[in-house]
Amino acid sequence: MTTTDPNPPDPIVVEHRVASDAPFFIGMAVLGGTYVLLIILLLLADAAYTTPDHMLAALAKPAIRNSIQLTLITCTLSTIFSLWVAVPIGYLLSRYRFPGRNFIDALLDIPIVLPPLVVGLSLLILFQFWPFSSAAPWIVYQVPAVILAQFSVAAAFAVRTMRATFDQIDARREQVALTLGCSRARAFSQVVLPEARRGMLTAGTLAWARSLGEFGPLLVFASTTRNKTEVLSTTVYLELTVGDLEAAVAVALIMVAAAVTVLVIARMWGSRDLSI
Repeated sequence: MTTTDPNPPDPIVVEHRVASDAPFFIGMAVLGGTYVLLIILLLLADAAYTTPDHMLAALAKPAIRNSIQLTLITCTLSTIFSLWVAVPIGYLLSRYRFPGRNFIDALLDIPIVLPPLVVGLSLLILFQFWPFSSAAPWIVYQVPAVILAQFSVAAAFAVRTMRATFDQIDARREQVALTLGCSRARAFSQVVLPEARRGMLTAGTLAWARSLGEFGPLLVFASTTRNKTEVLSTTVYLELTVGDLEAAVAVALIMVAAAVTVLVIARMWGSRDLSI
């Protein structure tokens, strides 16, 4: 007859110690923080080099004031044209499967991955052929060339943003509107577009910021003629060529301030969860 011990020994518990996550996060912060630190140092270096007198002296130049004015006009027009094509392209790529869709999707990335000088050179070559050659005297090395060069690159970023926007909009609401008797155009304008307005703001601000920083295509296709096709990005180049480093840095800070402003607008009122 076996008896059961009324007080059995406690089971042996093996403790598994979980290693601290602190080294992991410290390592990630150090590796990633080097790039963040580089950006901060670049901005601080520009700010430390430029004095208020340098900024006022740069703004006193008529050429730079004209450059600021032309930059605001051309970037705004480029943004409008970019949204004009980005909304329909982004919608079609997001909602429909059609022959050649993957090819078009890849084609739209070419202005993003190509060297900027190649984009400008391609535009210049394009206007050597008929029927574009007849319009070349009014476009090449003129203000329209600035807008077209900015648009050629900025629109690609706007398309990517708008496609991501439409991907996140539930298509069932549009289908319900269609079943209730709405036409495709009415369902798009009254159901889809209102939901896409934050994405459109994000796409517009990104396109504007990208147009602001465009340089390579402008250098080749629009040239850098002072008081004619000069915008802020080419102003920096022109001031450097004449040895006025203070004015070049002052203009660079103006561009930084403008870029930060539009990016803050995109973060505050645009879509924050787009994966482009």
